[in-house]
Amino acid sequence: MSSIIQTTTRPTFWRIGDVGKVLFYYLAALAVIVFLYGVYNRVARYSQGSEDPFERLDELPQRTVAAAKLALSNRKQLDRDTVAGVMHAFIVWGFLTLLIGTTILGIDIDLYRPLAGESFFVGQFYLSYSFVMDAMGLLFVVGVGVALWRRYGRKLDRLHDRHTSREDDLFLGSLFVLGVGGYLTEGIRILGTSTVRDVSFETVSFVGWSVKEVLIVAGMTPEMAAGAYPFVWWSHSLVALWFVAWIPYAKPFHMLSSFANLVARDEKAGVRLPGVPADADPDDIGPSEIDDFSWKQLLDHDACTKCGRCSSVCPAKASGRPLDPRNVILDLKRYREERDAGGEDVPIIADGGTSVIDAHTMESCMSCMACMDACPVDIEHVTQFTEMNRRLTEAGEMDEHVQDAMMNVFQHGNTFGDPERARPDWTEDLDFEVPDARDEPVEYLWYVGDYPSYDERNQKIAQALATVFEAADVDYGILYEAEQTDGNDVRRVGEEGLYEMLVEDNAAAMLDCEFESIVTTDPHAYNTFMNEYPEFEACEWGEDDVFHYTQVVADLAGAGALGLAGIELDYTVTYHDPCHLGRYNGEFEAPRDLIRATGADLHEMPRNRDDSFCCGGGGGGLWMDLEEETKPSEERLREALEDTEAGAAVEKFVVACPMCMTMYEDGRKTGGYEDDLEIVGVTELLAEAVGEAGV
Repeated sequence: MSSIIQTTTRPTFWRIGDVGKVLFYYLAALAVIVFLYGVYNRVARYSQGSEDPFERLDELPQRTVAAAKLALSNRKQLDRDTVAGVMHAFIVWGFLTLLIGTTILGIDIDLYRPLAGESFFVGQFYLSYSFVMDAMGLLFVVGVGVALWRRYGRKLDRLHDRHTSREDDLFLGSLFVLGVGGYLTEGIRILGTSTVRDVSFETVSFVGWSVKEVLIVAGMTPEMAAGAYPFVWWSHSLVALWFVAWIPYAKPFHMLSSFANLVARDEKAGVRLPGVPADADPDDIGPSEIDDFSWKQLLDHDACTKCGRCSSVCPAKASGRPLDPRNVILDLKRYREERDAGGEDVPIIADGGTSVIDAHTMESCMSCMACMDACPVDIEHVTQFTEMNRRLTEAGEMDEHVQDAMMNVFQHGNTFGDPERARPDWTEDLDFEVPDARDEPVEYLWYVGDYPSYDERNQKIAQALATVFEAADVDYGILYEAEQTDGNDVRRVGEEGLYEMLVEDNAAAMLDCEFESIVTTDPHAYNTFMNEYPEFEACEWGEDDVFHYTQVVADLAGAGALGLAGIELDYTVTYHDPCHLGRYNGEFEAPRDLIRATGADLHEMPRNRDDSFCCGGGGGGLWMDLEEETKPSEERLREALEDTEAGAAVEKFVVACPMCMTMYEDGRKTGGYEDDLEIVGVTELLAEAVGEAGV
């Protein structure tokens, strides 16, 4: 048996002949040249974009390894859609295996044999090779088959939109033809060579062997197979070479651009926005031409696979607002291609339908980052959307309601337009005095925020948190009237200049105090204080010095400082993950730990943690009056009452963000849920539980 294995192999270029072999190598070289030329043109085109504000290619080996782990694990593809994730894994792993296998065969034929005078493509190596190639190739064909079924059989909505084209059909079709064609070529080869050698060992190529058996049942003889083999081989080879040459010029390029995008990704994209150079001309703020986008953003456009994952999770699109994240990216890509082909020059973004992107489209964005979280290739939508909002701001085309809020911030330091002196009025209804951090050193400098300070409903959140701090004997203090709007959403609607002014003023007020850490009520403030303020010279703290109140209080509860036994309350509740606390900054457990510490029975909504559905208040949504088919807040409350395991038994909808509180109180009224459930803050549950515990 061992002697048979040692001579076991397969013929290469069988029945192709010397002339055919030369022709094949000529065509292969031509395909590679066309491929390399296309890749060069792509890279050269990216270089015409502006410089990216963040370092993208530092520590390149580490970046490449991290990107490879993401790509091979298919982690992001598996999120929210397991079938699509497994399908994509089959295609990627199968394609890479076939590519590696073809490369190994080429090395043996063109390098090892001429140098060593013998082949390593024999015996046990060949048998192992054949089995692995057949097994992984089968996964590839199955994966492509599932992709075809989802697109054309199931007609999955998110796969079809105005940018869907024949290119998508050709891409999937060519992959399927390549996979099936390889097995057909193998089956015909096995059958055709069966009269001149023992092919029993070819059973390791179990798919090819099965194809051979089917061909025999269909009436094909070895002689017929031998006669058909050159035609089948050339057909398969020409499709493969055409595909290689085609890659840089159409959708297959995403196989390269997507990986490059993962390598160049910014882990804080969207969470931390780029600033504007101090010497920038107002006309240069935000993109007015396609090459005003950075090279990485142009790469983003090419990396898009049209999968529609971003569109399917976008709360703006779901509510009927004129925003589809995928179409924005692809509209920009198409415009670049049209301009490169000599097309008309139009504004990137403007009001009135005369631009690539309409102003109302960008105004619809809630900056929730669901699109970025869902994107399997790390396209940075929110960063680009914000920069387009900056262009609108500089052009004076900001939404009128947002303009009013920005004017209030400029004149009064808050979005309500109320006097600065009224900011600490919420403290007057407490039976204890809230410490003034300007007058005494504190461990925690508590940034209260606009809504807990001025909004009547949210003032109860601030009062409850102060009560919890007092009960736990926390060393804290607030800024009183020296506090101003944190600016997180001011920045995201495009008012970069006003944001920078707020950074200067808030940092100065805080650094006049003596404190160890900053704690915020609002996740939006938590995000910008932790991730963005430290980028400015005026700020002297780091990201490790900033906490959301749920993190601080969860530690206190865990240490027994609140005296809770975990049986104080018996409500049936569900919890909404705020975008800026959860998806932005990965804090999911602290609020849940606090809810459970009260004794409340917590039931998760189907969309939770990273997959949470935005309330609609981010990105300026809180200040706008937009036409919506169904408000995001109404949809979320419906989900709480209908889709959670507890269903209609849910009594309280728990939030950890003042903006969420405002949006859900509004949604409770407009959606007709006033008699069905109550909106409560985590702090309110805690304060009630602490009261029950008698602390």
